[in-house]
Parts: sequence; structure tokens; C-alpha cells
Amino acid sequence: MKKIFIAPLAALAIGLASCGGNTDSEKKDNTPSEEATPVSESATVPGIENVEISNTWKVEGNDQMKYDVNLIRVKAGEPVELTLKNVGELPIESMGHNLVVLNPSVDIPTFGSEASAAADNGYIPKSSLSSIVAHTKLLGPGEEDKISFTLEPGVYPYICSFPGHFGIMQGKIVAE
Repeated sequence: MKKIFIAPLAALAIGLASCGGNTDSEKKDNTPSEEATPVSESATVPGIENVEISNTWKVEGNDQMKYDVNLIRVKAGEPVELTLKNVGELPIESMGHNLVVLNPSVDIPTFGSEASAAADNGYIPKSSLSSIVAHTKLLGPGEEDKISFTLEPGVYPYICSFPGHFGIMQGKIVAE
């Protein structure tokens, strides 16, 4: 009886082990190199070819928790001027907006969670300042703020860090 039970388990274990997938050499051939320059990432951003390159942008945030611009294309190595305007009507306490440009490798849900606990600093977590390229102040209805920064080639996410907004209010800046 034990032999009948052990034989199928052994066959299953051997089968699973042999279906391990790619070897290291196959993996290197099928995945992008970690040393690839961030510029190549811009080619993977859907719609980027339809966005004009400009280093001056105006973005609006509204009461529906949306930015009117979700894809920005800039020239790397040159100053970028970005203006955020809160065009909503709800008070800052319930529908404040900011725009936070993050480094490419930042985990957005983790950052958003940390930001939610940083009310005393405009929802900019002091513990994550190294993750931030630039940010506007938190804006109430009708307010606007301008920020300037320079980017290396790459794809940079931007979000609103007001609690609960980062899941919807997101965009990308492609620096090439």
C-alpha cells in the first residue's frame, strides 16, 4: 500500500522539478538587461509617440480625483517647469491635491501608504524624501503651484499623495 502511494508522489516531484522553467542563460536572452539604459523604457510607455516633447507643462487636478494630463514627455538634462492647479471646488481637508514626482523604482502603494500618515507635512513623508524628485505643495480649490526640476533619461511616475488619491491620480513623465 505504501509503495502505491509513494510512487505517484515521486513521479509528481520529478515532474515538477523538471518543469522548472528557464535556465540562467535562457533568462538572460529573454529578459531586458539590468544594465539597459532607462531611455529604452520610454519605448514601452503606450502612447508616448503621440505626446509632444515640452519642458513646460500645466496639469489640473479635479474633484473626481483625476489629473487632466497623465503622460508627459520632456527632454532629459534640461530644466522642467510643471504647474499644478486644483480646479476642484471641494475644501482642501477633503479633496486637496498635490503632484509628487517619484524616482523610477519607487513602489507607489508603499509610498502612498507612508504619505497617508504624513498629514503634518502636506502628505509628503519625511522618511521617503529620497524617493521624491520634486513635489508641489498641497493645494485647495483654485490654488496652483509651480515646481522646477531636471531629470535623467527614464520613466518617472507622478502621483497625488493625498490619502486615497494615489491609486487613481497617477501619471508618467518620460525623459528622453
